[in-house]
Amino acid sequence: MCAICGVVYPLRLKRRVQQSQITAMTDALAHRGPDDAGTWISDAVGFGHRRLSIVDLGGGHQPMSNEDGTIWITFNGEIYNHRELRPQLEERGHVYRTQSDTETILHLYEEFGIAGAAKLRGMFAYAIWDSVQRKLVLARARLGIKPLYYTVKEDGTLYFASEIKALIAGKALISRLNYNVLADFAANLYTSGDDTLFDGVKRIPPGQTLEWFDGKVRLDPYWDLSFIKSELQVKEETYVERFKALFEESVRLHLMSDVPLGVFLSGGIDSSAIAAVMRRMVREPIKTFSVGFAECEANELNYARAVAKAFTTDHHELVVTPDQFFEKLPELVYQEDEPLAYPSSVPLYFVSELASRHVKVVLTGEGSDELLAGYNKYRLTIQNLSLSRYYDRVTPPFIQRWVKQHVERLEAPASLRGKLQRTFLCLPGKMRQMYFDNFSVFPAAMQQELFSMKTREQMQDEDPYLESFRHLNQSDAEDVLDQMLAVDTKTYLHELLMKQDQMSMAASLESRVPFLDHKLVELAARLPCDMKLRGWTTKYVLRRGMANELPKAILNRKKMGFPVPVGAWFRGQFRKVVDEYVLGARALRRGIFNDGYLREIVARHQAGQDQTQRLWMLVNFEIWQRRFFDGEGSAACEPVQGVEVHA
Repeated sequence: MCAICGVVYPLRLKRRVQQSQITAMTDALAHRGPDDAGTWISDAVGFGHRRLSIVDLGGGHQPMSNEDGTIWITFNGEIYNHRELRPQLEERGHVYRTQSDTETILHLYEEFGIAGAAKLRGMFAYAIWDSVQRKLVLARARLGIKPLYYTVKEDGTLYFASEIKALIAGKALISRLNYNVLADFAANLYTSGDDTLFDGVKRIPPGQTLEWFDGKVRLDPYWDLSFIKSELQVKEETYVERFKALFEESVRLHLMSDVPLGVFLSGGIDSSAIAAVMRRMVREPIKTFSVGFAECEANELNYARAVAKAFTTDHHELVVTPDQFFEKLPELVYQEDEPLAYPSSVPLYFVSELASRHVKVVLTGEGSDELLAGYNKYRLTIQNLSLSRYYDRVTPPFIQRWVKQHVERLEAPASLRGKLQRTFLCLPGKMRQMYFDNFSVFPAAMQQELFSMKTREQMQDEDPYLESFRHLNQSDAEDVLDQMLAVDTKTYLHELLMKQDQMSMAASLESRVPFLDHKLVELAARLPCDMKLRGWTTKYVLRRGMANELPKAILNRKKMGFPVPVGAWFRGQFRKVVDEYVLGARALRRGIFNDGYLREIVARHQAGQDQTQRLWMLVNFEIWQRRFFDGEGSAACEPVQGVEVHA
């Protein structure tokens, strides 16, 4: 696990990369690689590297070249099949100087060119400079587990880095808001396509390569996920056996390391399954790590302890207080480079920091929900779409309008009325309304009230689901469930992986995701839908496969999803955070949102109508602007004394 960065100038500019520039970019990434640093400069191109040593501790120094120095690489990640590829490459005449997986990528490029990326099994983001062709190649793994950002200047100069802050440190850009993604961000808490919230900064899409030659850039996919069912129905046991065998193989591959490993243990089925398989493959007791809060509704520690006891792990845990949470928030927004999409990022950092005192690598259960339909939103959407088709057939339009009006005026608790308004009784039976809008933070109609007129004039496209529909239309998924999974794999999962990467790397800890081995992902996509979601049972094939290995209380427990009681905190002791970052004079002066609508959201939350996600987005968005646009330091998340609050 490492960090990479670099610059390349078109030859016509006759410019030389400066050492100070590469050093500044590399230093900005020091937390990702505290064990080693390296730079390489050759006139118009320069690479930087920070290393967290995991494999081949004595060798593997980067940037690294091939035998004759014509090809250079800086690489972030782990290649789990590098030992399998090495003999094949040696038979073709390639000579190794180290035991590192980095060198395998170099020799693959020598042998197969840019197509070598498709032969890798692992998590990776790398840059290769081919001095013979004067070409830069950037590549990112199939699921995008490791980040890779870039910006191209008007003169053709390209900068790249594992984190955006390194681009800023290298003076590759001036921090400006990208208004074109605001609709997407407000709906989803993240950007769903290649663009970021920074104007001019893009990310290499998962499963794609970028080629730069003399200032011109071309992106090409080398992998995509297919949901086509390639065989006739087979016995259920066969699907279970295939999935379990490939899952166990993935866990074994993810144990590749020359340093100690551990597991993030939530007490849910995903991390528990990893621990169950891992304990059969290692000699020493597994080191497990868990985090929780004092509030009962946000504490899964008892489940984690039950799993730790069942598997006799070396268990470590901690409880995060609200004060610790908000004190750390501004620093973690900086580490993320963009606003934190989820409150769970904060406890994730704390458990990463705990784990880093004991191990350098952890395995996590990320990805299972998107592979195997682990969220209730999938079941609810399928039910609503099905009921909507029947409802439309048997109910005249005027009765439908009458029902909708009466639901909206129903004298009932707001929570019940809100749930009914999100069903087929009030929503059209279309994917846009029933899925994308229904589970968004600020739906499309609400954004008309949220954004100021000045902001909307600068937004070129106000459709928050443009990228989601692009992914949907490009997918070969036919079933509604597979269509939702296809979109979430390209969008929602990507954001979760960036959270996982940047929060763990902020603590200098490598996190690995066995559920996202691409062979396992491909198998899961091709499974019949009822092997993923069967009635009310989510992740059916995984539950069947682990039925004899996990405690029944873990197999059958209700999903909690790493809960954080931030909504209650916003109503109580930390209402001041909302007053400062949502309603404070400094936030309102930006003019991005409508002041009156912000006050309405805050008032609703204080009255008991849950607005946690919306307030979380607004708080984080303001902190992000202060960190990156205003140049504010990493002060605790506390209001400034004497600040004017517009209530």
